[in-house]
Amino acid sequence: MSTIEELLEAYIRYLVAEKNLSAYTLRNYRSDLLHFFRHLEDRGIDPLHADRQAARQYLMTLRERDVATASVTRKVSTIRSFYKFLVREDKLESSPLTGIVAPKRERRLPVILQKQDLTALIQAANEDTPQGLRNRAILELTYAAGIRLSEIVGLDASHLDFDERTALVRGKGNKERIVLFGEPAENAIRRYLADARPQLALPGEEALFVNRDGGRLSGRSMQQIVRKHALKAGLDKRVYPHLLRHSFATHLLDGGAELRVVQELLGHASASTTQIYTHVTEERQRETMDQAHINLARMNIKKLEESARRRQSG
Repeated sequence: MSTIEELLEAYIRYLVAEKNLSAYTLRNYRSDLLHFFRHLEDRGIDPLHADRQAARQYLMTLRERDVATASVTRKVSTIRSFYKFLVREDKLESSPLTGIVAPKRERRLPVILQKQDLTALIQAANEDTPQGLRNRAILELTYAAGIRLSEIVGLDASHLDFDERTALVRGKGNKERIVLFGEPAENAIRRYLADARPQLALPGEEALFVNRDGGRLSGRSMQQIVRKHALKAGLDKRVYPHLLRHSFATHLLDGGAELRVVQELLGHASASTTQIYTHVTEERQRETMDQAHINLARMNIKKLEESARRRQSG
């Protein structure tokens, strides 16, 4: 193993011990760093002797390949963190990322489902088969609790508390939080647990939602379930699990919920992350107001036309 590979492994161990990051995040960190190392080595540059110019050339290469801004920002953040670690461990005197500014990520408003579309999506899961009851419970809970795909995949049956209508989920960075769900989700989950899960789950399986083989349902299967019922409901837009989370947050704010409450329910570390949903709400309000103005203008035009016709006929 080369020196840089040993340092990479030391860095990953540090992230596991100090940051408690998920396996998925660690995989992304490793992948981003290895991509940067290969770029340098293809140009005869030792990653331990890279300078600011080499880092800038790497960014230029990413731009030339039309890599998404979000991916470029993530890669820069990962590389910067790695070299800070090396400086802190006295492996380097300075970081080649000093002075390098990552491109700003575009702040796009999240897409949401209207309430009637959500109702159609959930009601599309109306089969009385074990899989149908499971799918209904998945859709009800995902929207009702506003949870991430990874969180619902990782949910165990023992994490539910029906007395309080709460569930214990593990979010980003393996942080645990309590989420809430209402009566429709409770009814769907209870029916699934009573009439479907015993037929599907292997003995001793802890996962709440299981596949046809009796093991924990995968994230890919969750995506397919959502997409299947979206098509069945006649929704013409691309529907995926996170869209239910976006809709949950926006509908709460539309209903007057405080930003801080929504932040806690979503498990966001910063209120600024949740803030984007207020922009969605504001945008929806503007659209409603604009439409109201358009309708009013049409009514006025219609009245003027009727008045003109009456004058002509008189």
